[in-house]
Amino acid sequence: MLKPISPAAWNEFEDLGYVKLGSLDPETLRSLQERIDAIMLGKAPVDYERMLMQLDSSDGAYENAGAQTKGFKGSTLNYRKIQDLEYDPLFLEFLQDPVFKDLCERVYGADASIAIFRAMFMNKPAHQGTFLPWHQDRWTFLSEDPQVTVWTALDPATEENGCVQVIPGSHKNGLINPTHLSGFLSKAQSAAICTEDRIVHLELEVGEVALLHNHLLHASDINRSSQSRRAFSVCYMNAATQVDGKPSSYPIAFGEGALRVGELAGV
Repeated sequence: MLKPISPAAWNEFEDLGYVKLGSLDPETLRSLQERIDAIMLGKAPVDYERMLMQLDSSDGAYENAGAQTKGFKGSTLNYRKIQDLEYDPLFLEFLQDPVFKDLCERVYGADASIAIFRAMFMNKPAHQGTFLPWHQDRWTFLSEDPQVTVWTALDPATEENGCVQVIPGSHKNGLINPTHLSGFLSKAQSAAICTEDRIVHLELEVGEVALLHNHLLHASDINRSSQSRRAFSVCYMNAATQVDGKPSSYPIAFGEGALRVGELAGV
């Protein structure tokens, strides 16, 4: 499906904090698009009580988005976020692609088991979408910060429809707010650091896949177009990471005890 990352591409990732990995084949892309729409509409054979589902805000304000709780919240294509997609066999099969295993081995070591911190759908419906403020992906309750996220465009991601914005190379400067629960910058910090001359709009064609370093500063705007901006994002972490000082129980993507498509309920 995707080719292993080249040395030049890996160097680009280490330098910039992001790199494009290539594009999905049309059949895989279509299958993922159809499955996520079916999940949003309540027509997929999945355990909805296992999935975190959040409706989009009506005014674009991050603080006004729906509650992030488990369970189905109505048949609509206007969900903002759906997590726990590793429990859907199609999305699990995709996130366990050998190319992603190789990426994780480069970051965490060949002998490390790799957990899925979160496998989630992110959506900015046409003429809607929620503004996501500048931040670094990290969580203070984890003993070790996850390092990589794979981001797959299920729609074209453009500046007009709210593509991810990044500050190239910012992952190399360390954590800006190390005590913040999930790495968000203050408005003053955002204004000082994330200036227009530094921002790159990470536009992607439909089906394109990008690798992001979790400490890369990023944000995204609302959708000002008639084209939705659907995406699938997977954050991989070292399975040895502890949660509040205790062993974690996040599902395993690669290594001993890894989830298997044929063993998921309903398959």
